Amino acid sequence: QVQVAESGGGLVQPGGSLRLSCAASGRTFSPITMAWFRQAPGKEREFVARIGWNSGSTNYGDSVKGRFTISRDSAKNTVYLEMNSLKPEDAAVYYCQTIALGTTYWGQGTQVTVSE
Repeated sequence: QVQVAESGGGLVQPGGSLRLSCAASGRTFSPITMAWFRQAPGKEREFVARIGWNSGSTNYGDSVKGRFTISRDSAKNTVYLEMNSLKPEDAAVYYCQTIALGTTYWGQGTQVTVSE
């Protein structure tokens, strides 16, 4: 079994920055990818960013390209999402996802609010 836990959400002003963390744990944790998704009220869950665990290759949703950066610390089984130039439309619950041993795991989410 794999556990996934996000942290780092909070309130930030437009134009500000925030860094989210996602720590994964499990006896034989060996992910293929780790990713961030987000969901705003009344909207579908949206892909934000993904990183290949071994390759380090990344890809991003169009709405965050150039502003968000995903990275990983393999030793800590942790992935980060550095969010810059935040906009009100970035406000959402951010979820961490990992795919390991053919199974998809999700965290509980962390709230990001972008407001004056």
